[in-house]
Amino acid sequence: MQYHLNGFVPGNPDEFEPAQTPARVNGPHGLPEQVDVLIAGCGPAGLCLAAQLAAYPDISTMIVEPKDGPMEKGQADGINVRSMEMFQAFGFADKMMREANWINETTFWTSDPQNPDHIKRVGRVQDVEDGLSEMPHVLNNQARVHDMFLDIMRNSPSRLEPDYTLKVTDLSIDPDATDHPVTVTLEHTAPDRAGQTETLGANYVVGCDGARSNVRRAIGGKLHGDAAHQAWGVIDVLAVTDFPDFRMKSIIQSASDGTILVLPREGGYIVRLYVELDKLDETERVGDRGLSADDIIAKAKRILNPHSFDVKQVVWSSIYEIGHRLSDTFDDVPVGQSTTRAPRVFTAGDACHTHSPKAGQGMNVSMGDTFNLGWKLISVLTGRAAPDLLHSYSTERRAAAQGLVEYDHQWSRVVSDTAGESSDQDMPVVQRKFIEGGRFTAGLTVQYDASALTGHDRHSDLAKGFEIGARFHSAPVIRLADAKPMHLGHVIETGVRWTVFAFSPKDDAPIRALCDYLQNDAASPLRVHTRAGDDIDAIIDLRAIFQQGFRDLEIAAMPPLLQPVKGRFGLTDYEKAFCADLKGGQDIFDMRGIDRDAGCMVIVRPDQHVANILPLDAHDDLAAFFRGILLPAA
Repeated sequence: MQYHLNGFVPGNPDEFEPAQTPARVNGPHGLPEQVDVLIAGCGPAGLCLAAQLAAYPDISTMIVEPKDGPMEKGQADGINVRSMEMFQAFGFADKMMREANWINETTFWTSDPQNPDHIKRVGRVQDVEDGLSEMPHVLNNQARVHDMFLDIMRNSPSRLEPDYTLKVTDLSIDPDATDHPVTVTLEHTAPDRAGQTETLGANYVVGCDGARSNVRRAIGGKLHGDAAHQAWGVIDVLAVTDFPDFRMKSIIQSASDGTILVLPREGGYIVRLYVELDKLDETERVGDRGLSADDIIAKAKRILNPHSFDVKQVVWSSIYEIGHRLSDTFDDVPVGQSTTRAPRVFTAGDACHTHSPKAGQGMNVSMGDTFNLGWKLISVLTGRAAPDLLHSYSTERRAAAQGLVEYDHQWSRVVSDTAGESSDQDMPVVQRKFIEGGRFTAGLTVQYDASALTGHDRHSDLAKGFEIGARFHSAPVIRLADAKPMHLGHVIETGVRWTVFAFSPKDDAPIRALCDYLQNDAASPLRVHTRAGDDIDAIIDLRAIFQQGFRDLEIAAMPPLLQPVKGRFGLTDYEKAFCADLKGGQDIFDMRGIDRDAGCMVIVRPDQHVANILPLDAHDDLAAFFRGILLPAA
């Protein structure tokens, strides 16, 4: 972590100096008349976006929420390894790992053939396959995820705080206007002002306002899909039981009473149960049954037989109906107008895709939506990229959501299967499907198609372990200057900065030539896209990785670009050069299939996805790639 670049910073390094002139200016009634970005909803999608925007005090951001304060309990809890990698970029993955419950094994139970009224364990598997990520799969209260985003916001230069007791009820867009073309109607929800409305102008609006999204409705979007007509109950409890896997993730399929998912939660004692309740008629809504927490507990007791289950406290519960739906649009641009009109309004999370919670993907995919959108909005609003960049959000994230809905539909059917139908020669069907879907539930199957942001696989043989379009699969390295063992992917932080990882062949001459080109050639993307007065790595960050051990190289012998002068004092950045972890036996060149003779460049987007792989001497191709995305510096 680097934070003394422009002078000594006392105290908490995560707390930034407040901006002297924040972009948001409130009017006489307490709300601004105009903002750059209005976010509807303080769920995980909205807060993930707000936390990114908060670092840029020149961007006026407002996030509204109809509730009167932050969430305290309930809702989602599963955090897959991809989200943990994302949390690393925000800087709170370590904190999450310390607080959360790690899911290491998943066990499978069905009815005992000798006594069908009883259940028995029939299988267990490692929850996350070895080598998929350095991060664990964890469970934690969604409210704690919110808290960590809120901490980033309130400690940011903009000191961003949500505006509670406000909701978006409607909006209109003037496609011919260039300045704040979206007019937003806000309604107060506090008892003393309930029903009162106000309007403001916005350059962009992002609807993270749930399955009944007013933002989606205002741009003509509709959710399409189906419902399973099955009521499920979810309950967080403190309980005493002799069920032996109460601190394991468990899937229990009984002979006649349905299914339970057991999810041990943070803190060592609380456990969440997802309990299959009743079938619903096609015209029936789950609320018509009048089901309660008592019904969930009673059903859980029957399924857990012969094990005891004594609930001491119900922390939170909810009854819901499974649905699998996808919006026909993720932004406001009408079909056929993408070449003449850039998007101004977006939807994210449940506002554009809904599904069951049993695959544990809802919160994760929602945050993935706005992690994709955030850096693009910032790039456009700061003048580093043209507005056309924003078309890529809908293209990339709708495909990801489509995959989620399809997988969740299949997984829900398998989980709801009866124990008698879930048999296989070797293992229960649910266990086999769980293993087959491991990469999906880990969040690692999202791979963006070729586009201006994502290159073709012409040179993918140079680094076979990095998939173009997929997330950057980190691996251990040793930092040259201080011999610190670390993960290479952890140098990527939230923002708009692209990373070029240059893997050196045994002869480092191509690395030196690349550094000379990037620093001195007028056509270099660093020279073309870095603004006067900015640090050399402000928009494109070069990191070099060498095959030698850290004791075989000297930091002082590195090219100037790998020990750049930065900041107002002209201090040296010593954190650009890395070596393979030969001491620990985890050589990144072997682990990621990097061509040792040729080396390569791996270009990584601000959202941690691999954008391209190029030979080290493909200087013109590197410049052309960035020219297709970034605007020249003023």
